[in-house]
Amino acid sequence: MRIFQIQSTGAMEGGDLQSLLQADPPANGFVWISCTRKEFETQLSTIQSVLQTLCGQALLDLHVSDLLNQQLPSHYDYTSQYDMVVFRRLATSHATATRVEGGVKPALALAKGGPPILRRIDTNPVGFAVFDRVLLTVHPEDCLVRDAYASKLTQVGGSPDLRVTGTRFPGSPADLMLRIVNLMVDGYLALRREMTHQLDHWQTELLSPKARFANWGALLDARLALHQLDEICEDQHACIQDWIEAIKTWPDADTPADARERELLQVRSRDVLEHIERVVHHVRRLEQSAETAVQMHFSAQSHRTNDIMRTLTALTAIFLPLNLIAAIFGMNFDSIPLLHVHSGFWWAMGSMVTIAAALSLVFWRKRYISRTASH
Repeated sequence: MRIFQIQSTGAMEGGDLQSLLQADPPANGFVWISCTRKEFETQLSTIQSVLQTLCGQALLDLHVSDLLNQQLPSHYDYTSQYDMVVFRRLATSHATATRVEGGVKPALALAKGGPPILRRIDTNPVGFAVFDRVLLTVHPEDCLVRDAYASKLTQVGGSPDLRVTGTRFPGSPADLMLRIVNLMVDGYLALRREMTHQLDHWQTELLSPKARFANWGALLDARLALHQLDEICEDQHACIQDWIEAIKTWPDADTPADARERELLQVRSRDVLEHIERVVHHVRRLEQSAETAVQMHFSAQSHRTNDIMRTLTALTAIFLPLNLIAAIFGMNFDSIPLLHVHSGFWWAMGSMVTIAAALSLVFWRKRYISRTASH
């Protein structure tokens, strides 16, 4: 569990839940309590007491169940005292091994097959309880997104005070929540090049006339994974859209500073929504690209089969007259023209060669036995 005191001028990490129980609600800035799902479950009573002390409101039992649920899709809910967002993260780091938390598989987990880039995609949910002065986040054990953003708030050398160079500190728990969500979405966008490269490689193999494509299981797994990602992104889009609509219903700001902060919050929310739309567009484009590659593969296979059958038919037509001549001279009759002539064999062979050459020339002119340009 990590606890941060965040103000407009800096951020400080430290303390524990017991110290928050004895502290007054922050007059300036807010508190970020970040815990794993297991920590949230084991220390639920203490966390509820801290929220009651700092915010005057504890989490509802239904929202506690939502934060503990590993299969919950992305969604938004609210009360009069706080907002709750559950957002399924899209991607993990390259170094993250496949893990199954609590013995329950994520909604999207490719146990075998598929490109490695899709096997690294994880969809464990991250929960956010957004109060006026407290942000509570509940995440899986290996939430590197939390750690990545926390590194921006804490100095590498361990100093408790830090000004993030070139980055304005979040002004509210809602602002911090949107920044973390934006990192989750951008983490998936960073994987676009590798995913596109893998599918482009498969397209090249599918359309190559000399290669025999054998990764059908991996391709089908990839299509299934992309389809599931599309559904997950749709849930994320609906979640952030509901959040944006909820911001519009908040009471009017009392001061110009609060009004500006509200406008910045709306801008950041729309930016997150735009990033999710980019993810949806990219996933659908990859899914369509994989489908198109399969269709083009079978079209090319059918075209090559037609070429082979056309060539075989032309060769059969060339040898049919030759077979006819051979059959005639093979009949058991004594009086067959040229049968007893000394040069009869050479006349028959010359006729066969002439007929075969003439038919080959005709079929070649008509391109019945020529290769197509695609080969």
